[in-house]
Amino acid sequence: MLVIGICGGTGSGKTTVVNKLLEILPANHVVILSQDSYYKDNSNISLEERKHINFDHPDSIEFDLLYNHINELKNGNTIEKPVYSYITCTRSSETIHIESKEVIIVEGILLFSDERIRNICNVKVFVDAPSDERLLRVIKRDIIERGRNVEQTLDRYIETVKPMHEQFIEPTKRFADIIVPLGGENTVAINILASLIRQKLGLNKEQDINSVFH
Repeated sequence: MLVIGICGGTGSGKTTVVNKLLEILPANHVVILSQDSYYKDNSNISLEERKHINFDHPDSIEFDLLYNHINELKNGNTIEKPVYSYITCTRSSETIHIESKEVIIVEGILLFSDERIRNICNVKVFVDAPSDERLLRVIKRDIIERGRNVEQTLDRYIETVKPMHEQFIEPTKRFADIIVPLGGENTVAINILASLIRQKLGLNKEQDINSVFH
């Protein structure tokens, strides 16, 4: 069983890296867990209060549940992954049934801020990108996926995203075994990472080497 943690700032390209890994790796060997699914349920507070939640602080994540779920999968058991809505800031009553597989990829901005998560990862990857590029991606994503306008996104970036990145995310880069600059655009780094995973799985090494250069 191989547990790979992929961390990096908001808009750094973590999801793109994960998706590109999935394009290369055999799907029947890999399961994905996103930290975003483990945001705490906020149905106990008003809609107005939910607007002021700091989603970039470690306290917003139910790390106990995430850690337990990684352990369950690592031990060959199944889990019921939470479904979280950024629109309502609450969890759905429904869950997603996840089967254990040989490779567990866990991704999230605050992943390495939790020592237990760091320790359970066999390989820790930090996806890096310049702050201006991350901001542009955050603006685009928040408008399209989360119903915010540009002003709301910029206010949130200044008030929470930037200071929390500097306090909780950027410092965890030192824990990484692999740093991927330029996020999902770094195809060489992604292919090398995929090659490492395939090698651990005992898959075709020649195909791994070829994939780095094509």
